[in-house]
Amino acid sequence: MPSGKTSFFQTMYLWSLLAATLLLPLPVYPYVKRSFDTHNYYVLEHNPHTPLDIATNLLGVELVEPLTNLPDFWLVRAEKPPVNARSESPPPDPILARYKYLRDTAHLSPRSEEHAAVDSIKYLSLQNLRQRTKRAPPPILPSIFESASQVAERLAIADPLFPQQWHLVNEEFPENTMNVTGVWEMGFTGKGILSSLIDDGLDYTSDDLAENFDASASHDYNDHTDLPTPKLSDDTHGTRCAGQIAAVKNDLCGVGIAYDSKVAGVRILSGPITDVDEAEALNYAYQDVSIYSCSWGPPDDGRTMEGPDYLIKKAMVEGINNGRGGKGSVFVFASGNGAASGDQCNFDGYTNSIYSVTVSAVDYKHTHPYYSEPCAANMIVAYSSGNGKSIVTTDRGDNKCTSRHGGTSAAAPNAVGVFALALQARPELTWRDIQYLCVNTARVINEDEEGWETTAAGRKFHYKYGYGVLDGWRFVTAAQSWELVKPQAWFKVHSVVLENGKMTEELEFSGGQFIPENGLTSTISVTKDMLEQNNFEKLEHINVQVWIDHARRGDVEVEVVSPNNVVSVLAVQRKNDNDKTGFPGWVFMSVKHWGEDPVGDWTIRVKDPVNSETNGTFLGWNIMFWGSSIDPTKAKKFEVSQDPNVFPPVEESAEPSRPMPTTTRTYVKPTAALETSTLSATATATSTSLPDDSTSSFPGLAKLIANQKAFFGAIGAVVLFCIGVAIFFWRRRRAAQLQNYSSLAGDDVGMTMTNDRGGTRELYDAFGEDSDSDEDAGDQQTLLKSGSGHESAGHGQYHDEPGPEESGSGRGSRNRERDDVDSSGSWEHAP
Repeated sequence: MPSGKTSFFQTMYLWSLLAATLLLPLPVYPYVKRSFDTHNYYVLEHNPHTPLDIATNLLGVELVEPLTNLPDFWLVRAEKPPVNARSESPPPDPILARYKYLRDTAHLSPRSEEHAAVDSIKYLSLQNLRQRTKRAPPPILPSIFESASQVAERLAIADPLFPQQWHLVNEEFPENTMNVTGVWEMGFTGKGILSSLIDDGLDYTSDDLAENFDASASHDYNDHTDLPTPKLSDDTHGTRCAGQIAAVKNDLCGVGIAYDSKVAGVRILSGPITDVDEAEALNYAYQDVSIYSCSWGPPDDGRTMEGPDYLIKKAMVEGINNGRGGKGSVFVFASGNGAASGDQCNFDGYTNSIYSVTVSAVDYKHTHPYYSEPCAANMIVAYSSGNGKSIVTTDRGDNKCTSRHGGTSAAAPNAVGVFALALQARPELTWRDIQYLCVNTARVINEDEEGWETTAAGRKFHYKYGYGVLDGWRFVTAAQSWELVKPQAWFKVHSVVLENGKMTEELEFSGGQFIPENGLTSTISVTKDMLEQNNFEKLEHINVQVWIDHARRGDVEVEVVSPNNVVSVLAVQRKNDNDKTGFPGWVFMSVKHWGEDPVGDWTIRVKDPVNSETNGTFLGWNIMFWGSSIDPTKAKKFEVSQDPNVFPPVEESAEPSRPMPTTTRTYVKPTAALETSTLSATATATSTSLPDDSTSSFPGLAKLIANQKAFFGAIGAVVLFCIGVAIFFWRRRRAAQLQNYSSLAGDDVGMTMTNDRGGTRELYDAFGEDSDSDEDAGDQQTLLKSGSGHESAGHGQYHDEPGPEESGSGRGSRNRERDDVDSSGSWEHAP
């Protein structure tokens, strides 16, 4: 028997071996250059409890490398199969087909090693090359009367160019600036803050940027090199945006809003990239980077509906949860330049995300530019091109400058510059604090313009302007004394299924309620108990997920009405959208209900006002609420789950069946559609009833409500009859419930459907045609007052203290500007 001394030394020896093992360096995977000509690439999410090589051998794939910031995600590849030239359609991918076969047959041998390996594969996705589109300045359209000074400004600039940076000092319209000169005098210039330009590269050799360039946080995912060197002839976009943020204070060009801050460049826009590279880009150096400036997205063509997939969502949530030491990465996205094509930023899954500060544009006259996309996801606007003037900033090349930068691409980095100033003043701000400050300090502009609505929280909101223009002085001074928000909370209401609506993974639709010309509605109820059970205190964002089968997606209109009669228009007709896939679980987002009490009935309205040769069915929907927690100690971090895109959702179908909510349908007479109305979603009083014809985008609801007594009398008779035969049909009804929607235990979730009538509506009129709305403008004035503030010599810069929240509503005639073909449109009904 060993002595105690011997046992002690043996124990110490074992512990030293263990320590040495733990201190061994982790395996390093050198970057393997992609070869899409010879191989297909896949992303594999693997459960580490089962050896990875068993799963890869089972699939027949080769391990390439792990993903940097997403644990248990791996890039794998397989040789491309030979192409059959005679085949009319491409064959299914052999790796995905094999995985599907293994997944479908694994249950036949549940205890086998193969079954365990299949279960360890949590996610498998083929990587396709995608080209993200720069939200570059739209072309400058000539003015009818163009002065010599305008021509000189557009074609050539002098050095230094600070006097021409009107977004910093606007001598013609002093209030129309980013209002940051007073912040500089307070000593805040962005020092210590790092912003990353995810773009087409960054000219770090420019004297305007070299001093503030951070190479360690930069990378090129197009050419897979360390430095984001612009190489293509049009790789100027990222450099220009970087100059707006951090151009140094010297004798070249102008200055950045945060001219002492640092910038990094991550190059992705100079060629097609995979989702792997995009996900890595959104997390690159995310402990050091505070803000990611993203002036790009899917094409702004009025016919694309695209957003981040599971992998990219995982990356964004990773940044939100763990970036910047847990305070969260700040993602800033340009809303898009497709308004003239009828595009809406709710069809862009990046701008339509709760994790993004979505920024639209306003020009130096605070007029809405013709290109800037409106939608319910717009949080703020910032200054950019329009009415003959653009943004003056750094350009790519040997000490070059430009006076032709613009679009929402330029609005977003102007916002990034302000956020950098605020993070220097208050480094502990979380990503949600930044959004709260946007909502609370944005300055309402063009108050007499039609389209401003008062939300249930007493703020003003406009689909074109969000909560107003970002004001640097108001934002930073408010940030200094801002009480940090509580951790995030959320809950998702059980999906409503209409007439046994279903959708498979292959996007095959069945069942659902036919969408008549006058539309239909469905209602979900939210109770106070639901909020308490989910530790939910204050509302911020809402997500509305819809499953709609339609032969022409651009015909469909969608909006949701809150318990306080505040309407969020989520989709209107898009003339260029001929897509036949409908809305297979598309998630809309709205910031319009920020601060609203969510308790009560939420009603969705789906319309198909064209309905000529194409039509569709509404399968169902759900709604998800995001906000702050009641008890911070019980808060948890949201994680993205990978579930097949089917309807009803898998997690709901797997739950035990419960009683089906009551469903009612009422149809209006066919001639009701001849009546017209205008959209007015302004809430002036709390009410759980649907709006009447004067305030609804779906007229005819008032008549339905007036007839409810007779209607519900008939329903009562039916209920009594059903009680009499309930026992006889008990077993049959329980069997049917297994295939239908069931509410959560303890949740009072109901559903109603009605049909109503109404006129057509356009999101944006690029040609400036006036609305025929005869609604009176609200006469309540804003409570904001301009303070004297600080004025620099000779320039009269504007800034004031953050004032109280705006209240009241105003709907007047739309502004109409000829220069830049600028016209202001609002989401409204045409006559």
